[in-house]
Amino acid sequence: MPELPEVETTVRGLRPVLDGQRIATVQLRRPDLRRPFPDDLGQRLTGATVTGLGRRAKYGLIDTSRGDTMIFHLGMSGRWRVDPGELLPHDHLVIDTGEGRRVALNDPRRFGSVDLWASDELAHYPPFVAMGPEPLGPALTAEYLAAALAGRSASIKQMLLDQRIVAGLGNIYVCEALYEARISPKRAAGKIAPARLARLIEAIHLVLNAAIEAGGSSLRDYARPDGELGYFSKQFQVYGREGEPCGCGGTVKRYVEGGRSTFWCPACQR
Repeated sequence: MPELPEVETTVRGLRPVLDGQRIATVQLRRPDLRRPFPDDLGQRLTGATVTGLGRRAKYGLIDTSRGDTMIFHLGMSGRWRVDPGELLPHDHLVIDTGEGRRVALNDPRRFGSVDLWASDELAHYPPFVAMGPEPLGPALTAEYLAAALAGRSASIKQMLLDQRIVAGLGNIYVCEALYEARISPKRAAGKIAPARLARLIEAIHLVLNAAIEAGGSSLRDYARPDGELGYFSKQFQVYGREGEPCGCGGTVKRYVEGGRSTFWCPACQR
């Protein structure tokens, strides 16, 4: 599933194509993805100008001059294709700009979604209501994290995946960040000292920024809007490396918790 770095990479890839451009046509090539497209999506977008692009957690945001924001989620296999030479069977939403550029939302498994919401009411969009702070934003501090985790006996791994604690962190990057911070994913979240939480936040920033710079991770079907594959997977320290040696001399292990595989090094993550 595309995670935060993949969505951020996608938004950055769409920005030079869409930002400031008038939407000339909107083509819906099927009625739905995971759920139906908004009934008036084409009508409300056609003729509008894109005024900005952004991201909230794992959702991409496309703001328009009519006060609407198109909110997209890439699901398991979604990606935007920029200026495709021809449309493919799974290009389900196609947007053409006034200057002749085209973007197509391709989603073979159709687990993604597209919604339209009033731009000044985004905080009330249901998936956003209970979300915690952005992991790359200024609100994620050691003080905040210590307060949010106080008294929690659940593992730090599980707490970091809770979108109410931090918005947008996914399994791959939590594994990598905990390794960078040398914190055991099994450690009780409420028993981690503030100094170690500060180091964890630095690790989250390091891992996410490196992944964004690398264009994300090429897992399953993900590719950037320009068609290139992200290559952060080549930099994984623990994820997917069960049985391989760690730089500390230990061995990377794997266990399953909450239906997800966790990769870590018991020798250096305490």
